[in-house]
Amino acid sequence: MFIVPKTAGGKPWFLGSLVAVGLISAGAGAWLVHAVAPETQAATVLQPKLPKRPPVQVVEELPQLKARLDHLAERKQFMGAVLVAKGDQVLFRQVYGKANYEQDQPLALDTRFRLASVSKQFTAAAVLTLQDQGKLSVDDPVCKWIDPCPDAWQPLRIHHLLSHTSGIPDLMAQAEWGRIRVTPRTPEELTQTSARYRLQFQPGTKIRYDNAAYNLAADIVAKASGMPFETYLEQAILKPLGLKDTGSDAKADAQGLAMGYGLFPGGLTPQPIANVSVVFGAGALYSTLDDMLAWNRALHRGHLLSETAYAQMVADHAPENTPKERGRPHRAYGYGLYVNNLGRQVSPAFDDRQIYHTGSWAGFRNLVLYQPEADVTVVVLSNNYHLRDQVFMISQQAMAEALGRPFPTGLHR
Repeated sequence: MFIVPKTAGGKPWFLGSLVAVGLISAGAGAWLVHAVAPETQAATVLQPKLPKRPPVQVVEELPQLKARLDHLAERKQFMGAVLVAKGDQVLFRQVYGKANYEQDQPLALDTRFRLASVSKQFTAAAVLTLQDQGKLSVDDPVCKWIDPCPDAWQPLRIHHLLSHTSGIPDLMAQAEWGRIRVTPRTPEELTQTSARYRLQFQPGTKIRYDNAAYNLAADIVAKASGMPFETYLEQAILKPLGLKDTGSDAKADAQGLAMGYGLFPGGLTPQPIANVSVVFGAGALYSTLDDMLAWNRALHRGHLLSETAYAQMVADHAPENTPKERGRPHRAYGYGLYVNNLGRQVSPAFDDRQIYHTGSWAGFRNLVLYQPEADVTVVVLSNNYHLRDQVFMISQQAMAEALGRPFPTGLHR
């Protein structure tokens, strides 16, 4: 199990199966974490036999969650898929609504959903597997891998890309966003476009969510591995972990995906144009309920990364002076993951710390969580972009019931 105490500064540290092998700091661009040399880290990667995957069948052993979801589905207030597991036992697995309303195609337990920004943890893991193999380091200058490299990027390290502290303007903040959003782009074109802009702040001094930085990190994965990002992801992560229903749609050739929808004044409206090529390293993946369960078990149980790399992934890399978010303590910014007491945002509140990431793009709204002490995974995938609060509430109701906490009925966000 993972034990998550707080330091005096509120930073999460993961002990127990995580060995403290590095000193982690993210102040003003400083980054030091190499108790194990990169060339020897590959030998420390844990590769025990993967746990057996449970059969894909309906499970409804959380009665309060079942009642709540049945109520929402009957009133057409939720569409999507929900899975809850504790340890190796699936406690809940069910789907609601349709994968495609125009074709009258119902959702299935193995329907593929676009993950959107839940994809970022896969990109971060790809970088860290290359570090474990000694092929790069998160301390590497970005300009070691990007050529030509603008002068403004000289202070940048890969660490800054993964921790949202780079200062590179996000895609939505770029003047060309309107055209970028609807036009297929190559990784090289995306890198060239980002290189035209000045940094918004000195690397390491602020947090600003950044899809462009994750695209750049994926471009570095391609250069360090000598193969396209999607190929490396498939060969180094997806295939070894048995994630057969997970992949990238950056080339718009994925099959069997649910249609994404938005809830507009005219009613439920399909969102068929995803163009995830523009977020190839930040939000282009698709997956299923059970592949996400297998991913969480592999990532958090030591089947993929060395202890050093995993510690980097879940550490808080936010600068010390990061302000509170909407009056609440800031969430811990890991690499492609957040850590926070999400249960404080519902009532009755509960205080268990959760490792998670959200995802929203092209008609999808997702939340994938992991509670380390109790080894609980919650996956909520919705093909309705405008169900943000419902997805969050369902995730916390699922987590609370799985942990034996009082079932939340109110939301405070």
